[in-house]
Amino acid sequence: MARLWILPTLFLAAILSAATGSWLTALVFIISCLAILLATDVRKSLLIKPLFSAFSRAMPTLSATEREALESGTVWWDGQLFSGKPDWELLLSSARHNLTAEEQAFLDGPTERLCEQLNDWQITHKKRDLPEHIWAFIKQQRFFGLIIPKKYGGLGFSPLAHSQMVMKVASRSLTTAVTVMVPNSLGPAELLLHYGTEQQKDYYLPRLASGEEIPCFALTGPEAGSDASNLPDKGIVCRQLFEGKEITGIVINWEKRYITLGPVATLLGLAFHLYDPDHLLGDKEDIGITLALIPTDTKGINIGRRHWPMGMAFQNGPNWGKDVFIPMDWVIGGEQRIGQGWRMLMESLAAGRSISLPALSAGAAKLAVQTSSAYARIRQQFHLPIGRFEGIADVLGRMVGLTYMIDAVRITTAQAVTDGERPAVLSAIAKYHLTETMRHIINDAMDIHGGKGICLGPRNVLAHAYQAIPISITVEGANILTRNLIIFGQGSIRAHPYILQEMATLEITDPSQAIAQFDSLLTDHIKHTVATASRSLILGFSKGRLSTAPDSSLRRYYQQLNHLSAALAVATDISLALLGGSLKRRESLSARLGDVLSQLYLASSTLRQYEFNDQQDDLILAQWACEHAIYQAQQALLDLMDNLPNRLVSWLLKQFIFPLGPRYKKPDDKLTHALAELVLQPNPGRDRLTSGIYKPDDTQHVLGQLEQAFTLCVAAEPIEKKLKKSAYDSVEHALENKVITNDEYQLVTHARTARRQIIDVDHFTSQLEEDAS
Repeated sequence: MARLWILPTLFLAAILSAATGSWLTALVFIISCLAILLATDVRKSLLIKPLFSAFSRAMPTLSATEREALESGTVWWDGQLFSGKPDWELLLSSARHNLTAEEQAFLDGPTERLCEQLNDWQITHKKRDLPEHIWAFIKQQRFFGLIIPKKYGGLGFSPLAHSQMVMKVASRSLTTAVTVMVPNSLGPAELLLHYGTEQQKDYYLPRLASGEEIPCFALTGPEAGSDASNLPDKGIVCRQLFEGKEITGIVINWEKRYITLGPVATLLGLAFHLYDPDHLLGDKEDIGITLALIPTDTKGINIGRRHWPMGMAFQNGPNWGKDVFIPMDWVIGGEQRIGQGWRMLMESLAAGRSISLPALSAGAAKLAVQTSSAYARIRQQFHLPIGRFEGIADVLGRMVGLTYMIDAVRITTAQAVTDGERPAVLSAIAKYHLTETMRHIINDAMDIHGGKGICLGPRNVLAHAYQAIPISITVEGANILTRNLIIFGQGSIRAHPYILQEMATLEITDPSQAIAQFDSLLTDHIKHTVATASRSLILGFSKGRLSTAPDSSLRRYYQQLNHLSAALAVATDISLALLGGSLKRRESLSARLGDVLSQLYLASSTLRQYEFNDQQDDLILAQWACEHAIYQAQQALLDLMDNLPNRLVSWLLKQFIFPLGPRYKKPDDKLTHALAELVLQPNPGRDRLTSGIYKPDDTQHVLGQLEQAFTLCVAAEPIEKKLKKSAYDSVEHALENKVITNDEYQLVTHARTARRQIIDVDHFTSQLEEDAS
């Protein structure tokens, strides 16, 4: 066995030598590997102690909040991708959750009726709020209580049902979707369910489920946005009179902003930093981030003013607290939960990011494909549907493939949460990549719609999605932060097989115990690195063909992901060996490693979705999405290696990962155009791709008109071709001369009328503001 590792050991030694500029390092590495492989006693005194000392100097010091973030949530498929040898059976054997009959009835009933009642143009441009009857309907049907168990008066629905509801409503009205999704994601209900006292649950959860209480959660402030762990908002433990009695409580001062539902909230969830200078609770003075639930009519609270995010109408605004006194039992979880707020937030955020924003992105993407494919078939230039032009087909096909991928990730992540996972890293991947991908899809849709897309009015169903793109990019962790700091920064430590355990040895106070544990972990880590490097090299030659993969029509993609998983593992270890703790600050490099991990997850979710649905017509969708993700992962690896600070290490690593050069190609034109063609005509594949969004049959609704015109124009196309070949300049003359039948005449005239209705755009009087309202 040891002989099998000689070549990769020498190669890694060469990399380390190049990184440090000294062959002595290589020699130390070779001796270290041999000592470990031969299990001799000399390694502890000659190697392990110096290596442990070097490791302790290289690793960054973790703050308490960083440690809490790293330890929050669970590791699931991300751990397999980091392993270098993913177990596909684990992914494909995970439970497939379907909606219950009750959940499906809620989507077909109350959710459908909600969408039918919404007029997004009036909500956004006239009332700038939901109408009173919509607020009443949402409360009556318990939309705010989706995740609250039935014993508290909620609906007790699954994360998948939550996702389906948000996706459907988002395809109709962003304002309404945000309004109903926030109370079911990061907010008081989620926090109470996991951390609240029984008394808090019994009192607040029924009131939240019924809509008697409208909740909001206040975390972000002017001086603490992405760096929310450094909250300037302070609470001081003290004794004061409350309702006629002197009690121990907290006086809080704060300033918050960007708080969704804040202006109409009756119950404020608040994050603040708690101090106990008089030691009323114990010896500790700096207690840490703490969460509380405070009625908004409490003395000292100033709330009700609104922000106006990108012209959208959902309620969002700032709030302030001046010397607000609260009892200790208003802390979520009571006194025993003080100082645990950051962990509570991180775990709740992992669940929320897994559901709400992926569902919002899927709703927007599916709406864009539904409308753009229909418009590309209806709209003509040079007597040809614009969807037949290759330039449009390139864009439309890309939209189709990316939308399939978005839905696959949405479902995979939601089902993982249903299984009890709280995927901190995978939820960050889903949030970042699905909102960014949705941004590209909406931009593509606007390009296809051209002038129609940029003219605001009731006929424009894409404009609000386009306007609101920066909102989803910004909320629940700004995307730049998420990509550059969270995905790899948290994933490399949490999901890596050894790093977090090795870092934990630095906190062991007994030196001999620390070195012994470090010795054992380092032995396993080096074996893992050498084995993974060998696997990467072999699979690099064969594009993964020598690796084990499920028996599937997509088998080659599983094998290519096996190669890239091994490549990610070896690239991670070499980058950490080269840069140590400074990799945390080299965001441009660490972000690319995060991109590789992300693309592997996107492709894995696509494979799972195809295998579970087992629809042969969807094969080209899965092929396109996998090829796109695999190509992007390859490019991220190449960009990483091109930018490593040591050029020789860069060159050697590139030869080891791609020994024959980069070999993965992006989807070709033929496949992309096939995806475009799939949605340019009515068929089950198009229906499956866009399933779950609001699709009205009512032709008084612009979406109903669009689908009717789409169907009519496709049906009338053979007759239009016949008319073009005839010598008659009007359809009436063609009918009179029996070139077409009366039924064909009726179909063509109806199709032309419907087509004109769709390509028309809104226009107003010169008093634009008043008329638009």
